[in-house]
Amino acid sequence: MVYIDTPPALNFYTRSALIAAEGCLIPFDCDDFSPRALYGLLESVQEIQADHNKGLAVEGIVVNQFQPRANLPQRTVQELIDEGLPVLQPYLSASVKIKESHELARPMIHLDASHKLLIRPKEIGTFR
Repeated sequence: MVYIDTPPALNFYTRSALIAAEGCLIPFDCDDFSPRALYGLLESVQEIQADHNKGLAVEGIVVNQFQPRANLPQRTVQELIDEGLPVLQPYLSASVKIKESHELARPMIHLDASHKLLIRPKEIGTFR
C-alpha cells in the first residue's frame, strides 16, 4: 500500500492523486470550519468518482486536534458518525510538539520518536 500526502488545497496535485488512488484518508481538524470543508471535499471526491475514478473510496476520516473534554469536538465528531461517515479511531489529540514539527519542517519521528501521536506499525489496521 502506498500513501501520497498531498497539500491541503484541492489543487492539480491533489486531484491527480485522487484520480490515481484506490482510496483516500481525509484529515479532519475539530474546529468550527472543518465540517464545511469536509463536505466540500466529499463532493469533490464524488465528482472525481463520477468523472475519472469509479473505484475511489473514502477509506476513513482521521480526526485531528481532538480535545475530549471540550463539547464542540465531541459534538462535531458525533455528527459525522451519525451521518454514517467512516470516522476512524483513535482520535488524535492536539499537540504542541506536532506544531513544532511543522514549524521546524522536521518529521515528528526525528523530532520526538517516542511521541504519543506517532503510529507504530503494529497499530496500523487494515482499511479494507
